[in-house]
Amino acid sequence: MLLLAAAFLVAFVLLLYMVSPLISPKPLALPGAHVVVTGGSSGIGKCIAIECYKQGAFITLVARNEVVLCISVDVSQDYSQVENVIKQAQEKLGPVDMLVNCAGMSLSGKFEDLEVSTFERLMSVNYLGSVYPSRAVITTMKERRVGRIVFVSSQAGQLGLFGFTAYSSSKFAIRGLAEALQMEVKPYNVYVTVAYPPDTDTPGFAEENKTKPLETRLISETTSVCKPEQVAKQIVKDAIQGNFNSSIGSDGYMLSSLTCGMAPVTSITEGLQQVVTMGLFRTIALFYLGSFDSIVRRCMMQRARSEIADKTA
Repeated sequence: MLLLAAAFLVAFVLLLYMVSPLISPKPLALPGAHVVVTGGSSGIGKCIAIECYKQGAFITLVARNEVVLCISVDVSQDYSQVENVIKQAQEKLGPVDMLVNCAGMSLSGKFEDLEVSTFERLMSVNYLGSVYPSRAVITTMKERRVGRIVFVSSQAGQLGLFGFTAYSSSKFAIRGLAEALQMEVKPYNVYVTVAYPPDTDTPGFAEENKTKPLETRLISETTSVCKPEQVAKQIVKDAIQGNFNSSIGSDGYMLSSLTCGMAPVTSITEGLQQVVTMGLFRTIALFYLGSFDSIVRRCMMQRARSEIADKTA
């Protein structure tokens, strides 16, 4: 009986692998494609632009020569200005085949220490800065029945962490936008990818570290810092394939599986993997959460001892 059950399981998995390609999107051919990258002047965005260029794409950086067009604009302030910029890019290099929303920023601090303007600024840059360019390209993509839209979120957009009440909120918002948009555009052969990069060695990360609370910094140090080139290659690969989730490394894979919820899947096998691994990954996650809580408590106790010592000095 056990042998029969095992045989049935193997046959079921093989069937899934056979059927899976039938529901997967056709890969996007990058040679000759027009790729627009916001926030492409440095960090992950710059590396994504370079990776796409290496694969033969024409690049517009929204942050010259016949291949690379660079346009300066704040993608979070004025939709009509962003729309005009996209029109300029399309007149120069043709319709946009792939849009990569990489413009963003991070500011950290305790909830009560952050100015209300910080929440407004991060929501404007990280969320609306992705809405405006996407809104500017979506109609043409639907008309042409082809396109990719990439949203670069963060692992802090999957898991709320100490010090990231403003940042995590703006990155979580991208997930909701992406899920709803994917349901709208999938019938038009347009696919959305949400990337969740970990801490990455970029100028923005270096700037972020200058003001990080001790707790946030210690929690961040529990994982390694990735190279932007590594992150960019994975994001481009997943976008070409039309994968909804793009994660980096084993921690990223585990976190994406844990937080998949009602997110779209690109293949049946992806859904099966999430079902099978959920219990194990949740168990591991509980240890991580316990470790993070322990870090916060230790920092609080250390701060209290320091205050007592200052008063008695």
